[in-house]
Amino acid sequence: MRKIYAVGAFLFLASAAASAEMWAGQLFDANCAEKHRENQKYEECTPHERTASFVLQVSGRIMKLDANGDKKAAAAWRDYMNSADRSVDPDGKAHALTAVVQGTLDGDQIKVDAILLR
Repeated sequence: MRKIYAVGAFLFLASAAASAEMWAGQLFDANCAEKHRENQKYEECTPHERTASFVLQVSGRIMKLDANGDKKAAAAWRDYMNSADRSVDPDGKAHALTAVVQGTLDGDQIKVDAILLR
C-alpha cells in the first residue's frame, strides 16, 4: 500500500513539474511598460533599484509576473547589477535585460517558479 502512495505522489509531482513552461524575453518595469503600451516604446522601461513590479516581453506579447515573481525578479536584478563579473559603464545607457522565466501561465500573468537574468 505504501508503494502505491509513493508512486502516486511521484506521478503527481512529476506531472506538476511537467506543466511548467519556460519563456525567454526582455524584462521591463511594469509601471513604465503600462504607460508606454500605446506606442510600445518599452526600451525606456529598463528596471531600476525602485522597480517593484515587472513584465516580460516575449515576441511582442507582454506578460505580467505574479507577486512572488516580482520579488524573485527584483532579487535577480539586484544580484545581476551587483555581480563582480559585470562591468558597468557609469556613463552608459541602461539596456534591456534578457530574462529566462520558468513557471505557469494564467491568462496574461506568469506564476513564476524561477528566473534567470543574462
